[in-house]
Amino acid sequence: MKLARMQDIGGLRAIVDTVSHVRELERLYREPTPSFRHQLVSSKDYIGQPKTDGYRSVHLVYKYQNARTPAYNGLQLELQLRSRLQHAWATAVETMGTFLGQALKSGYGDQQWRAFFGVSSAALSHLEKSPSVPGYENLNDMQTFEAVAHAEQELRVLDKLRGFSIAAGNIRYEKGQGSYHLIVLNSVDRSVSITPYAQSKLEQANADYTEVEKRSKAGESVEAVLVSAGPVEALKKAYPNFFLDTHGFIAEIERVITLANKSAPTRRRPIRVRRRVRFRSAKKKK
Repeated sequence: MKLARMQDIGGLRAIVDTVSHVRELERLYREPTPSFRHQLVSSKDYIGQPKTDGYRSVHLVYKYQNARTPAYNGLQLELQLRSRLQHAWATAVETMGTFLGQALKSGYGDQQWRAFFGVSSAALSHLEKSPSVPGYENLNDMQTFEAVAHAEQELRVLDKLRGFSIAAGNIRYEKGQGSYHLIVLNSVDRSVSITPYAQSKLEQANADYTEVEKRSKAGESVEAVLVSAGPVEALKKAYPNFFLDTHGFIAEIERVITLANKSAPTRRRPIRVRRRVRFRSAKKKK
């Protein structure tokens, strides 16, 4: 595909605390100012109208305009605006997709897992007091919470996500300072390597990134991302799926299950929020 035909030549993401903060940021980006010359060419409101798989976010696509770098003028940039809960959900979808070997975030894979993430997104939309996910509009908040609790119990979602997390000892840092970082996740041995590159070594960084992509296409369980450098802790926040960090999503699902139990005090066997890791291994489906 020619670069000029791609919608998001560049991608930016802003993660804020609440939906009201998302809306305020969206308003600021939609209001043209003399210093902001980029042209808004399209937008998608997946918070007001969530996708059927549960994805929620606001997308704004701009044509780039900057007198200082005219070579890039006309190329398109996509800006994603998400709340903290929406980002936690998206991270969990990517993490589970990695270990199942299924493209859950693209709408493919096991129907039970897709249904779980659909109803869990609907539950989070109730917590945020925003429109529900298609297919769950007829459920009130407590009915949705109970559906999440039962689906979690059947799939043992929380145990699996806790078992997938990357231990600190499995993060390998290459020595050196750099303007770029190559992050490589190996989902079989649950390890992450982080390699820094100086600004003058961008060509080498791209070559190494391409090599990992070739290994992935050949069937090896590795994923890579090449990013502009920052502190490692900042990298973990920006790319939690590469560190298999789903603690935010786990905390919210625990909260949903607790609310579900409170809504049915006469239930003979309350659904437990499991806090011990029982899931020991993950086998990819062929």
